[in-house]
Amino acid sequence: MTSSRIFAGVTVALLSIALCTVAVGQDKATAQEVIAKVREAASALSKSGDVAQFNQKAGPWVWKDTYIFIQDCDKKVMAAHPIKPEMIGQDLTLVKDAKSGKSIYPDPGSFCEKAQASPSGIWNEYWWPKPGEKEASRKVTYHLNAKGTHYLVSAGVYDDKATIAELSKLSSKK
Repeated sequence: MTSSRIFAGVTVALLSIALCTVAVGQDKATAQEVIAKVREAASALSKSGDVAQFNQKAGPWVWKDTYIFIQDCDKKVMAAHPIKPEMIGQDLTLVKDAKSGKSIYPDPGSFCEKAQASPSGIWNEYWWPKPGEKEASRKVTYHLNAKGTHYLVSAGVYDDKATIAELSKLSSKK
């Protein structure tokens, strides 16, 4: 075998590995994508008032390893959830961290007030299974009020390292 054929074979192999790595990495949503998608969804909800669009598992609000879900701050219930439809209408205080078993929203009124008062949104963290998995992972979720409504629009990233402070800085940028 000539050295040029060996070089070509090695190059093809390395490119294949690199492309596979990129493809796998693309299956994980980034914080920037979550912020952009939540803002887009909040704008759509502000205009239409239609929460049903966020219940579609195969819709535009589900991507990579995450999805948009909606909380109703007046009723303090889950208003839309594309992955776990059984949660729709559920009291927010009953939504539990999969690791600790404690409520993610022990005081939904206070949580909603804080989110609604923040024009750049807020973040919280908890343990939750990724779509299609049973084991819980650390999830950091971004919440933004849909202007003119009583809804919070939310989505999260599964990330072991990102801090709330770092994510808050990221979401405060326009």
